[in-house]
Amino acid sequence: MGDHIARGEEFEKKAEKKLSGWGLFGSKYEDAADLFDKAANSFKLAKSWDQAGAVYVKLANCHLKLDSKHEAANAYADAAHCYKKTNTKESISCLEQSVNLFLEIGRLNMSARYYKEIAELYEQEQNLEQAIVYYERAADLFQSEEVSTSANQCKQKVAQFAAQLEQYQKALEIYEEIARQSLNNNLLKYGVKGHLLNAGICQLCKGDVVAINNALEKYQDLDPTFSGTREYKLLADLAAAVDEEDVAKFTDAVKEFDSMTQLDSWKTTLLLRVKEAIKAKELEEDDLT
Repeated sequence: MGDHIARGEEFEKKAEKKLSGWGLFGSKYEDAADLFDKAANSFKLAKSWDQAGAVYVKLANCHLKLDSKHEAANAYADAAHCYKKTNTKESISCLEQSVNLFLEIGRLNMSARYYKEIAELYEQEQNLEQAIVYYERAADLFQSEEVSTSANQCKQKVAQFAAQLEQYQKALEIYEEIARQSLNNNLLKYGVKGHLLNAGICQLCKGDVVAINNALEKYQDLDPTFSGTREYKLLADLAAAVDEEDVAKFTDAVKEFDSMTQLDSWKTTLLLRVKEAIKAKELEEDDLT
């Protein structure tokens, strides 16, 4: 490891010397870039990620001097992937630089990929607001490149986090849109009932019984097979329980569904919010009597 670090530092020193010395404008940056690349590889072999990341940034600057935006963007991405292991903030900053360059040269697919990576880093940090921003940017670019599977994956993340942040309208509109799109695709048809269930749960969280029942009618119009599913039955039973302010009925409906198809933690969390709202209403009414 020490050997690799020593070699990396040696290459880096030589590169810095090239930059500070005389020489034909282009060739000195090309020579330095070659040495920075070797230095970064040595630091990577030594698992000295911060040093490798910093050198990749210097490499990116050399490529920018040579007006090689594509190479500079790749170097920033390499820097980001080194920093990813030690410094999330630096990693995000380098990915941003990479994306900006890829956007300039019209490489939208690469930009989308790296926006998604930034979103994933924010997700790891539990910064859901920022994760939403970057998943939305990624989804827009994937959509414009007609990579609809990736676009939908990003949109589902946006909906998931929006609901967690109590932005229920935003979430349910995304789930309804994905359900609509999926109906026209034989491979995605099977997922429609799941998207409509998620949309329906977001409706329940809003607590408007009329809106919930209207939504159920709308979902039946959208997909006539939906009314025969367990997902539809669950939403209809839960809507009735909310209308009747019946906690026991609500709990039974959830338990019955969960015994056949286990509810994930996202659904469980949202359904608990609905249940708490029913309980709070019951208490309010007890206080008034």
